[in-house]
Amino acid sequence: MRILVTGGAGYIGSHTVAELVAHGHEVTVVDNLRQGHREALRPFPSVAFHELSLQDESQMVELMRSRGIEAVVHFAASSLVGESVQKPLAYYRNNLCGTEHLLSAMVAAKVDRIVFSSTAAVYGEPSDIPILESSQKQPTNPYGETKLGIERMLHWSSAAYGVRSASLRYFNAAGAHPSVPIGEDHNPETHLIPLVLQAALGQREAISVFGTDYGTADGTCIRDYIHVCDLATAHRLALEWLETASGAHAFNLGNGSGFSVKQVIDASRKVTGRSIAVREVERRAGDPAVLVASPAMAEQTLGWRRDYTNLEAILETAWRWHESHPHGYSESLS
Repeated sequence: MRILVTGGAGYIGSHTVAELVAHGHEVTVVDNLRQGHREALRPFPSVAFHELSLQDESQMVELMRSRGIEAVVHFAASSLVGESVQKPLAYYRNNLCGTEHLLSAMVAAKVDRIVFSSTAAVYGEPSDIPILESSQKQPTNPYGETKLGIERMLHWSSAAYGVRSASLRYFNAAGAHPSVPIGEDHNPETHLIPLVLQAALGQREAISVFGTDYGTADGTCIRDYIHVCDLATAHRLALEWLETASGAHAFNLGNGSGFSVKQVIDASRKVTGRSIAVREVERRAGDPAVLVASPAMAEQTLGWRRDYTNLEAILETAWRWHESHPHGYSESLS
């Protein structure tokens, strides 16, 4: 299959590129490199890379036609929750308007399949755990709002233009590829596991724990962590499923079990063999106590199975990446 991956130089995007290449697909990547890393694609010499904005619709149409694109995997987006609250219009412009240009280009180029990188943030603060695809969707920030808006855009694009789509709602992506030198490198970093591992490396004095008075066993928030390679597998399976499926669909991608912040820190100490200092601070506004997915629909419909269900196994892959690349992609990928 000839596949266009937008945002393919990013964290989950590059791991999905690795999965697609390993299964013999012909991959073209579009990325404006504001958040992605050109070096993340260096291990894949067969991949055609284009530094391009989705807003340049005419060039996107030309690229899709010239490369004979059959399907799209769409990662390109701004994705920082806090920043989205401070700059909501920028998130609407980049995420919603960028996707509108992408879909318009797809329609013009007669490309009718897309797998969309959505998020658990579409649910907001859920009342039921585990979270089902049918659970109430009430985002609490502009980032989640834009992702939900794109899901609705895909619904209506299916009705009007026959675009077939699968929106994959990630929970907490974590880990790194076990054999290809790619991993997590964000600036600024906001995800718990890399922040904890930075503390293990001595790059930060302590890890901040936001709230210890939640109604959980140890008082800290519980989250569902899913290995990035398992996410990549789900994207490939969704693409293959869309060859025969029609309409617009959504799937939760999580492990179906949760770990608290303190459990993640304790497991990181065990995996790294290093002490990790903790600083307890006040809760962050809008942080739900528990976010855990039900992955049953993806399992039943896509045939999705996870290789990483153990927290320590996920952490071990992340630690290998961060220990060998303490400054991310500024380190050599040789």
